[in-house]
Amino acid sequence: MSNDFSLHKEIAVYMNKIYYLASCDTCRKIIKSLPKDHNLKFHDIKQDPITVEELEQMRVLSGSYEALFSKKAQLYKSMDLKNKSLTEDDYKKYILEHYTFLSRPVFIIDGKIFIGNTQQNMLQVMKALG
Repeated sequence: MSNDFSLHKEIAVYMNKIYYLASCDTCRKIIKSLPKDHNLKFHDIKQDPITVEELEQMRVLSGSYEALFSKKAQLYKSMDLKNKSLTEDDYKKYILEHYTFLSRPVFIIDGKIFIGNTQQNMLQVMKALG
């Protein structure tokens, strides 16, 4: 039985996925531009908050929680977080507390992570999906 679970867990790790926000215009625009046969699993982070395990997988792939953290979020400004020195534990806590702190979209494709919506990042995503 445990072998079935570990196999299932391994498959989940390598499943191509996009973490996005359905209400985000930029995310919607990016999703529309994806190739038709992209084979991505969609994960709306507002409807289905990311788990500690998912965030940990993203951290391993990206190298830090800070790399996943959005400093453009309205809450970042309203909570005056830019004037605080945040630790990795702080970044993790904020991302898990509120979806807006995850830099979007996050793609995991063939074991690689692509964070954010910069033109350079999106070119790499399209190449990875191609």
